[in-house]
Amino acid sequence: MIYALLSVSLMGLLVFGLGINVSRIRGSVMHIQHEHEADPKSALRKAIRAHGNCIEYVPTLSILILALGLRMPLTPWWVAALMLAAVAARYIHAAGVLTSESIHTANPLKFVGAAGTYLTGTALSIALLANAVTLF
Repeated sequence: MIYALLSVSLMGLLVFGLGINVSRIRGSVMHIQHEHEADPKSALRKAIRAHGNCIEYVPTLSILILALGLRMPLTPWWVAALMLAAVAARYIHAAGVLTSESIHTANPLKFVGAAGTYLTGTALSIALLANAVTLF
């Protein structure tokens, strides 16, 4: 359960950290905010996209991780590794979005983060499904 709690808390910090970043940047461009939101190269647009993308995946990953943590209090090493890899993937993706030239520009960090999210999310889903099947 320790890895589940650690993973979810780290993802919570990412969500709120990215949200604070959006607010910080919005505060610095208040008079021309609409222009910054429309420009795919602006720091505001990248911050909004990084936060939005994080919000799309973190809740589901958190539920999967907590459910597995509750079902497996003595978490096997491979499940713990999946949990922590999911967290790393979300941080890597956010870094990729924030550091890319444009939200539309390909970036290795965005690719690795997205691929990691899909792989770990799918693996966590299958692990939880396999665990649920044993209850029948």
